Amino acid sequence: MAVDYAVIVVYLAGMLAMGWWGMRRAKSKSEFLVAGRRLGPAMYSGTMAAIVLGGASTIGGVGLGYQYGLSGAWMVFTIGLGLLALSVFFSARIARLKVYTVSEMLDLRYGGRAGIISGVVMWAYTLMLAVTSTIAYATIFDVLFDVNRTVAIILGGTIVVAYSTLGGMWSITLTDMVQFVVKTIGLLLLLLPIAVVKAGGFSEMKAKLPTEYFDPLGIGGETIFTYVLIYTFGMLIGQDIWQRVFTARSDTTARWGGTVAGTYCLVYAIAGAVIGTAAKVMYPNLASADSAFATIVKDELPVGVRGLVLAAALAAVMSTSSGALIACATVANNDIWSRLRGVVGGGGAGDEPHDEVRGNRAFILIMGIAVILIAIALNDVVEALTVAYNLLVGGLLVPIIAGLLWRRGTAAGALSAVCVGGVAVVGLMWHYGILANQPIYYGLLASLVVYVVVSLATPPTDAAVLTAWRERLAGSPARPAFEGRTLAPDPAEPADVLNRRTG
Repeated sequence: MAVDYAVIVVYLAGMLAMGWWGMRRAKSKSEFLVAGRRLGPAMYSGTMAAIVLGGASTIGGVGLGYQYGLSGAWMVFTIGLGLLALSVFFSARIARLKVYTVSEMLDLRYGGRAGIISGVVMWAYTLMLAVTSTIAYATIFDVLFDVNRTVAIILGGTIVVAYSTLGGMWSITLTDMVQFVVKTIGLLLLLLPIAVVKAGGFSEMKAKLPTEYFDPLGIGGETIFTYVLIYTFGMLIGQDIWQRVFTARSDTTARWGGTVAGTYCLVYAIAGAVIGTAAKVMYPNLASADSAFATIVKDELPVGVRGLVLAAALAAVMSTSSGALIACATVANNDIWSRLRGVVGGGGAGDEPHDEVRGNRAFILIMGIAVILIAIALNDVVEALTVAYNLLVGGLLVPIIAGLLWRRGTAAGALSAVCVGGVAVVGLMWHYGILANQPIYYGLLASLVVYVVVSLATPPTDAAVLTAWRERLAGSPARPAFEGRTLAPDPAEPADVLNRRTG
């Protein structure tokens, strides 16, 4: 294992070194939170693919392949579909808004009265996403170093918190690019062909497994539909995903770079399912489907290659964990604390200016420590992730997507939809069970009905707010003021983009 250890240690040291480099570059709020909005197509595609393909997509995707065969690809496949839909239909408009959070977008669209409640919901989602990603370190470090769960979580979590706190989005972007390359080599180019060969090839896999393992719909139509509702729609509105869209250098980068990343996710989904199917042939009686990945890596791969593939799994977990962590900290600082500070402290113009980079760095550190502690205390990862996605989709999908598509939507309708949708999914999860499908079905329907009814029953959104909103969507340099707050022009916006937008 010495060679494998060396590969992992070099990888982890590289992550910390990139955090140090990012700290020297991140000198402004824009640089720290959205990498100065200057990522080109190659870097944007790699980092976007890295953040959406985490431990659940890798270890969980292989586990679903072990349990259901090729149809186990559907969970990760729907993530790819969501990223494609976001990139083709919405990413250009999102990037032109030049905001930092989803709640700021809701403030712009509805006139400054929808942000704080949506911020709390988004914060809960990103916090639990970071927690579930952090828990996944236990599986990987157990294979590597045979350490207990708590030590594994602290070790992996500390490294992610360190480089994220140091350099913000620049550090995360650089580490994600390395993680993207490592995942591609480790999973697609090494583990996939080795697993198929070790299982005797596709003909042997078909001979030894039931026919339903090769049925594309074997996992069940209702399950696939639920995956679409949760993961495809979740990709459209998550702060962790939008914050990456905000890093794009241009509309074209956001659209085409995201399309490439989404297509990569589809390939990754199929690869994970095939690896899991091969593991079923080699190890038909594993106690847990989620242990298929670790088992096949530990027992079937040669020295050195094993270290690289485990580094790939570690990369998958770290990319999602760091992306969720900076999203959680950004929402906590910008959407919750800043507003409460403005209410409690008055938010007057005479307040002393504060170091926004230092403040955001402090929030990443605080949220990171909280994530590690919750991850140690929490046992059921699937239930935590389900709660997070149900709240996100049930509470925020309708106000966000309808706000982009329907002019008649109002702030009252948006707030009602967030509250009713959120309360509905929580109540229905209590009634039907956390893993049941009904909470997201009925919660989303309740949110939609309330949004439409309340919007039609209340006065239309002020014409000035809608005009400012349309100008912002079109890329106008104007920055509307609302509720006593003004969004200033972004000082880190690349000169070529600023010149093109202003003529």
